[in-house]
Amino acid sequence: MLAQVLSAAVLGIHAYIVKVEAHIEGGSPFFATVGLPDGAVRESRERVQAAIKNSGFYFPIKRIIVNLAPADIKKEGAAFDLPIALGILAAMGDIDSERLSQYVILGELSLDGSLRPIHGSLPIAVTVAKENLHGVLLPAENAKEAAMARDLQVIPIRSLLDAVNFFNGAQGIKPYHIDLNEVFTSKRDYQDDFQDVKGQAHVKRALEVAAAGGHNIIMIGPPGSGKTMLAKRLPSILPDLTLEEALETTKIHSVAGHLPPNEALITTRPFRAPHHTISDAGLIGGGTVPKPGEVSLAHHGVLFLDELPEFKKNVLEVMRQPLEDGRVTISRALLSLTYPAVFMLAAAMNPCPCGYYTDPNHDCTCSGQQIKQYVSRLSGPLLDRIDIHVEVPAVKYRELSSDVTGESSKIIRGRVESARRVQLNRFREYPHIFCNARMEAKEIRRFCRINEQGHELLKMAITKLGLSARAYDRILKVSRTIADLEGCEHIQPNHLSEAIQYRSLDRTSYF
Repeated sequence: MLAQVLSAAVLGIHAYIVKVEAHIEGGSPFFATVGLPDGAVRESRERVQAAIKNSGFYFPIKRIIVNLAPADIKKEGAAFDLPIALGILAAMGDIDSERLSQYVILGELSLDGSLRPIHGSLPIAVTVAKENLHGVLLPAENAKEAAMARDLQVIPIRSLLDAVNFFNGAQGIKPYHIDLNEVFTSKRDYQDDFQDVKGQAHVKRALEVAAAGGHNIIMIGPPGSGKTMLAKRLPSILPDLTLEEALETTKIHSVAGHLPPNEALITTRPFRAPHHTISDAGLIGGGTVPKPGEVSLAHHGVLFLDELPEFKKNVLEVMRQPLEDGRVTISRALLSLTYPAVFMLAAAMNPCPCGYYTDPNHDCTCSGQQIKQYVSRLSGPLLDRIDIHVEVPAVKYRELSSDVTGESSKIIRGRVESARRVQLNRFREYPHIFCNARMEAKEIRRFCRINEQGHELLKMAITKLGLSARAYDRILKVSRTIADLEGCEHIQPNHLSEAIQYRSLDRTSYF
């Protein structure tokens, strides 16, 4: 007796169809699962056996072989429980096999036969829709997420018994429908707003420039100056997510199991703030079967690293590839996976080990050598990928007690979006570039030309202020963004002057 059921599995942020074959024959009682199953898949035999019995069906005391094809790709997770159970019941003649073959089936079984939600239902649903299959049958808790895939019949079920009755025609279950555009536009507001921040006008301006050009930024200031508060509000001034960006971001969070309950789509830009004790695998992704890390969970959003020098050196260095390429490739013996990681890096640090080197209200207890050693924990190649360095002083009392509120995030976002539209038009011949921060040497020479006065200003900055050579291209890119914010076609000396101010850590006088 043989039955075949269609299921699916996730590989990276994409999915592939898995054929679950159940073969039953006489002999000593035996249950084996083949096709490179992981521990959770091998353990499914216990869940499947209990669920079938507790749902009122007969479990055959025979030799049972379950094959998961293709057999050369490792299968993981408990989502194969339901298709395995249905395959066994179909092989026993309890289910209409013809109707069973029209759907992709997913679900983790409880011992009583009820279903638990799974991870990765959105990328699976997108793949099923592309394969032109009839539909997908999965736990009711995942139906809203799977319905984000267009032109797909999504059947929500709550138990093994519901699934059997559906395929035998004894129970009609209506497909789950949702208005994708309504979900996309309904929850796009941010909880944090820039008008809540008192003072720090020049830091808000630096963050606006960073958002407008997609530049990475680091804030240097004493404890309590508002660095974290400002960073948390950075996503609120970035351009709104497009539908395609929202779907891609949701896929990553779905695969990682980080999609919020009852949320089918991520409609605001992610903000991830891992602790400085995080490992390199936690930051960029890893594991026996690689899972996305924080840089991928921050895709199309902001990755905030507070107390940057406190991160382990090897952790910071592995970030160089995603910062440069916008993706992470993780290689293992069995497979190699690539996760997208296009994000803005926002970092914060104290100016010295005690934190009060630049604070006029506190005495710094650090020596010059200690300060140099502290800042030198950040390697040159890493700083080379951060365009804007801005100092964040302690907020004065009169600013804290003032009733005056600053500009709202909505107003600032309007200017940022205008600047981004200019950049998209500028780089229409370069599909891999969507903002000024992504420019390389050739594009900088073409789009960041300056006049003789500008050249003299840059020469003076590099020679007299002690700016490093690596600051040259960064200043030009940031200047281009400042000019875009002002609607200027050409970079002017005042744009260069402001950009030069955003290179604090390159100045030899900083120490």
